[in-house]
Parts: sequence; C-alpha cells; structure tokens
Amino acid sequence: MRKASVSRVTAETEISVEINLDGTGVYDNQTGVGFFDHMLDQLSRHSLIDMTVRAKGDYHIDDHHTVEDVGIALGQALSQALGDKKGIRRYASCHLPMDDTQIRAALDLSARPYLIWNVTLPTPKIGTFDTELVREFFQGFATHGGITLHVDRIHGFNSHHIAEATFKAVARALREAVETDPRKADAIPSTKGAL
Repeated sequence: MRKASVSRVTAETEISVEINLDGTGVYDNQTGVGFFDHMLDQLSRHSLIDMTVRAKGDYHIDDHHTVEDVGIALGQALSQALGDKKGIRRYASCHLPMDDTQIRAALDLSARPYLIWNVTLPTPKIGTFDTELVREFFQGFATHGGITLHVDRIHGFNSHHIAEATFKAVARALREAVETDPRKADAIPSTKGAL
C-alpha cells in the first residue's frame, strides 16, 4: 500500500500527517485554522487521497507557520508514499470551474520542485485567514513533495472561490498523476529510468 506518516516538530509547530494514496478521499484534518481545514478537506476529497492531519502552532503570532509546515509535512508524506514512482502517470492537469472562478493546475511528480503561481486573491483575508497563505502552503507542498506545479487563475473575483478552486484543481490533477498507468504499471515514467 502506498501510505506514509510524517511528524514534524519545531519550536513553532507540531505536525503529524498520515496519507494513503490509494484511498477514497476520507479525511480528518484538525489544524486549529478553520478555513485551512476546509481547504485540506477539499484536497483529500477531490484527490481521493485519505488524509489525517493534526497541527498545533504558534497561533498567538499568526497562522503562517502552521499552514507552511503542514504543506511541508504533506509534501514529505507524498514523496514517501510514492516511493520510486514505478507505474504512476506522473503528469496531470485540471481546469476547474467554481462559480465565478476558473483555475488551471498542471503538475509533474518529477522530483524537481518548482512552483509557478499566477493566482491573485482580491482580498487580504477570508474570514480571519490570510489569503497569502494559500501560496505558502503550495510552496511547501511542491518543494517537499518534489512537484513541478503550475497554478493559474484564468478568472475569478471571489477570494473564497479562488482559494477553494485552487485546492480542488490541484487535487484533481494530483489524483490523476498518482494513479497507476495500466499500460506501464511496471516502469518508471521517465526515459532516465529514475525520478
């Protein structure tokens, strides 16, 4: 089974993550940041990756370290669960509409992390959540998951919809990329023979 557990403890946060790439999108995410929990639920549900996240952070400062460190731990868990990446589809993309918003996400599970982020959110906050933390999460996730990740806002004006569509678009692309390719289930998806 392609599962992983990661714990990350720093002076700022305590994070534990469990994932199952071959799940059904069952989630139990409790980070102490309500809107972020909602986004992690979307990531799990639409990627079909079972996910349990627990986080305690320095909320008296702000939510930055908690969100960033969850991204790091989830990226590490993804990399661990993928192992040598034999048989995966590797590449995927998604154009995801949500009301006024359309987000395009394209990714490569290449082990060469890179984030292209063309997503602006028109408000600085969604409730009490700092909207700049959406990018911070994906930066940590891509870097530590070894993902080349491109995310573009095609259009949209509602910050909640833009953020949520971003998590859902990445989730749908991730779902396809981690799936086993039935035509090449026994091979690493690279002419190099390794990823």
